[in-house]
Amino acid sequence: MHRTLQRGFTLIELVVVIVILGILAAFAVPRFMGLETQARIASVNSLAGTLASAASMAHSLYMAEGNPANPVTIDGQSINFTNAYPDAASIGLLLAPGTLTTNNLAGAFTQTGGKFTLNGATTPGQCAVQYTNAAAGGDPTIATVPAGLGGGTPQVTGGC
Repeated sequence: MHRTLQRGFTLIELVVVIVILGILAAFAVPRFMGLETQARIASVNSLAGTLASAASMAHSLYMAEGNPANPVTIDGQSINFTNAYPDAASIGLLLAPGTLTTNNLAGAFTQTGGKFTLNGATTPGQCAVQYTNAAAGGDPTIATVPAGLGGGTPQVTGGC
């Protein structure tokens, strides 16, 4: 009796594998559908924290220099201060290069006064951070738009 060696896969084996992959895809795809919105929300919340850190560090430098006259040069940038904190017009100069852009690059922010809007958001007005100058004797206000829940820095919860 002559035995033949089987090479490759049978049609039944290929069909079973395709069915299994289809079932896995049906469960996996819905789980990853909302990741874009979550990524945009995380980006806005991250910028809110970054602005708070930048304002605090600039405030520390301002106080260490003994209330110098405006503008103060920090990392080669001329920063204007209001009540010992960077003002809304110049806080963006303290952010890392590429964070702000004027060419609507997705993932970066566009600054208009003290409002930082995430480029590429489905509803840009609902995906932003608002920086308001410090009041006399107070800290600057940093709020996400829309205002979210939680303590400390407000968190965006949706609409991004």
